Amino acid sequence: MTKTLEQLSKKMKDIDFAMLATHTRGGTIGARPMSNNREVDYNGDAWFFTDNTTLMNEDIMADPSVTLSYQGSSGLLGQRPFFLAVEGRASLIQDKDEFEVHWTKGIERWWPQGVDTPGLVLIKVSGERAHYWDGEDEGELVLSSASAPVN
Repeated sequence: MTKTLEQLSKKMKDIDFAMLATHTRGGTIGARPMSNNREVDYNGDAWFFTDNTTLMNEDIMADPSVTLSYQGSSGLLGQRPFFLAVEGRASLIQDKDEFEVHWTKGIERWWPQGVDTPGLVLIKVSGERAHYWDGEDEGELVLSSASAPVN
């Protein structure tokens, strides 16, 4: 049975970090850990804070196609392993009002000045397709009409 977005969102609450993969200037893939904060209700859009000087931002400006990879339980001690890969399009946001909407407790660890931090950028990844593996269950969800049909 195919999982719903709500079911995937519930599983994602147990995951603190995602790997955000971009296409680099040289044509390779670059991946970086980004905090998922465990406080987000996933609705097809993922939000991450970064600094405006990172190479990742340059990658996104050149090619907004990205992938997010999540790993939940590793399957140890009888737990079902959970993995999720989300293909999507990233955009860079420099709007303080949006910062305030998406700011969560603990982020000040990286940006002590909060939403007033100079050079702060918010990355929005609009998911287009999600592929999950949950124990023996595997499936895909189309998250937006911009993505190709699932076979």
